[in-house]
Amino acid sequence: MLKLKDIIKSYKLGSTQVQALKGINLSFRKNEFVSILGPSGCGKTTLLNLIGGLDHMDSGDLIIEGVSTKNYKDSDWDRYRNEAIGFVFQSYNLIAHLSVLDNVAMSLALSGVKKKERTQKAIQVLTQVGLEDHMHKKPNQLSGGQMQRVAIARALINNPKILLADEPTGALDTETSESIMSLIQTLSHDRCVIMVTHNPEIAQTYSSRIIQLKDGQVVNDSHPYDVDVQPSKDSFKNVSMSYMTALSSSFKNLLTKKGRTLITSFAGSIGIIGIALVLALSNGMDSYVSSIESETLAGFPLQLNQNVSINNLANRPAQVFNPGKNEALTQGLVVDATTETVSHVNIFDDDAMAFLKTLNPSWINSVSYQRSLTLNVATQVNDTPTFVQTRIRGGDGPLASNQSLFFELPADQEFVLSLYDLVAGTYPTQRHEALFVIADDSTIDQSVVNALYLNLSNPFDFDELLQHSFTFIAHDALYQVEDQKVVTQSLDQNLLNHELNQTIKIVGVIRLKVDSGSSFLSVGVGTLPSFNEAWLNQAQNSEVAQLQVTNENINVLTGLPFNAFNTYESILQSIGADLTPQSILIYPKDFESKTLIKDAFDTYNGTVETTQQLIVSDIAETLSSTISSLISTITLILSAFAAISLVVSSIMIGIITYVSVIERTKEIGIMRSLGARKKDISRIFNAEAMIIGVFAGTLGILLSYLLLLGVDVLIETLLNIEGFSSLPASYSLILIALSAGLTLIAGFLPSKMAANQDPVVALRTE
Repeated sequence: MLKLKDIIKSYKLGSTQVQALKGINLSFRKNEFVSILGPSGCGKTTLLNLIGGLDHMDSGDLIIEGVSTKNYKDSDWDRYRNEAIGFVFQSYNLIAHLSVLDNVAMSLALSGVKKKERTQKAIQVLTQVGLEDHMHKKPNQLSGGQMQRVAIARALINNPKILLADEPTGALDTETSESIMSLIQTLSHDRCVIMVTHNPEIAQTYSSRIIQLKDGQVVNDSHPYDVDVQPSKDSFKNVSMSYMTALSSSFKNLLTKKGRTLITSFAGSIGIIGIALVLALSNGMDSYVSSIESETLAGFPLQLNQNVSINNLANRPAQVFNPGKNEALTQGLVVDATTETVSHVNIFDDDAMAFLKTLNPSWINSVSYQRSLTLNVATQVNDTPTFVQTRIRGGDGPLASNQSLFFELPADQEFVLSLYDLVAGTYPTQRHEALFVIADDSTIDQSVVNALYLNLSNPFDFDELLQHSFTFIAHDALYQVEDQKVVTQSLDQNLLNHELNQTIKIVGVIRLKVDSGSSFLSVGVGTLPSFNEAWLNQAQNSEVAQLQVTNENINVLTGLPFNAFNTYESILQSIGADLTPQSILIYPKDFESKTLIKDAFDTYNGTVETTQQLIVSDIAETLSSTISSLISTITLILSAFAAISLVVSSIMIGIITYVSVIERTKEIGIMRSLGARKKDISRIFNAEAMIIGVFAGTLGILLSYLLLLGVDVLIETLLNIEGFSSLPASYSLILIALSAGLTLIAGFLPSKMAANQDPVVALRTE
């Protein structure tokens, strides 16, 4: 069955070459108990290791059932050890962190046998050696004899053809030795047992054949055997440890070092904590910005003005204007900004207005149309009808502008009340009802008070504003058309009470909420869209408007010809004959909606002529992009710092894995003696590193959530923002996976070192 032919083996000790075996020629029967005797250093253990495939000869041949092993690869030796060889060592060589049952079942686990099947077989062999009551104990809970029986059971689990025993009773007392030897002798009835011993009495008592070695040579063989075996095909099965087995083994080992594992995982979690905190705060900032975007954008709408100035850079030389990304400019360019600025007119015709109506309502909080219609509004001042100013000049210098004191409220009441507090009265529901908007600090400028003739004390109660009403004077009441001429009526009580007029009453007062951001309503009187629509219709259908339409050369209100300052078109708009908006303000719900709206305009502009395109001005674009860029930059910088600590902690885990390799060197030798492949050994330590990584990542995420609770309390205390931080579950899973991946990478080299350990040297390590 087994034949050694001219085996030579030598070792290099320093600069000295020591020849351990010198041309060994031996053959072994399938069923016999062979004892190898000889003094220390004669090559007994070396011979046993060569037979077991743990060590390899310098020359010669080991023939197994007629198959030469000269061309054996590492994988072939692994399969041979796993299926054909069973080792019983003097020092038992049990894996301390595994139970008796797991130690015995390890060979089957390496063979890829399912857990249920290998457990059943392990129980059978443990029963066979009398240890059925100790299978769930750890090796350190057993006596020496019991541990040797476990080793024998482990050697028998795969029903090996050859049982190799290296001084199996060397560490046992006489009584236990006899018990163990009787068991081994019984096992030799159906397999070849080769035992190395220095005790001649044991060899003579139990062996059927004694081989004596001296100085690496066979000097005596009590029952020699030499037969040529017919060559046969290698039939050993492949060895393959499953990932679950590797994980289980590594996890059980880590449980024996709970303190170190916990400290290592905590150190590894620091980087994860840093990144998690940065992501949570960054995500919280994004969420916070998103939550106030609607309020912020209310003050910065998308604008469609009639006259727009755009830059036309198409005429610039391409090589100067648009160089390569990494190409340095080598020339300068003189440009004329006046020629590069092109005026564009947004034409609000039927097609344009129809397009605006196709915009998705879910993208928009409000749409406001600003027209040039001159409003004629009056009120009672000390029982005297008096026209009020509908516009006032606001601001100074270049920032000065006309502020309308009467404006249309958004149709969406919920949108308005999400940004404004109703501080007095009720929200208008009828067409003749209106709101008064006061400044966010509850003030009204004196110019507004004077323009509207407000009767207020100082300080005033909000309810005082509810006592005011304003009458919109209809065109057909104010302008009398007689013989193609217009006569403007004087304001008196009769005109004020004309049946065509509409009186609006202030029924509510609103003020910007404290945390709403920018205001989109100016101080003044807000009317409902239904009122404005009706009022615009009466102006457009009035006699004076129709008269002006038919007179393209004369201003019918003054009887004077048009000029550069008073054009036909401007007069039509001022008296309501032309209700084309001067500008349209679109208030998106958030930045994402704003992008969708702008995309919709781009799509529309691609379908019409250049002159018909609608050019949108986005006041908030620069601000929003700056904020987003700032948040991204800060997040990137902080993440980089946190990533450094993550890499450092991963390297530390790699060092810990290397220490584990050193500590488990003997276990590596044991696993290799059971037939474990290099890949399996590497897999075990990779699994250990990954477990630590997953645990470190999980611990880091849990600690991050605890820290974020404190951070949220601090932010709420300082900034009055509740639940600021946000770490989604998907981020947590990604960070745990990142931790596992980095530790796996960090443990790669140590695991390779473990896989390349010499099994003979590893077994001798204490």
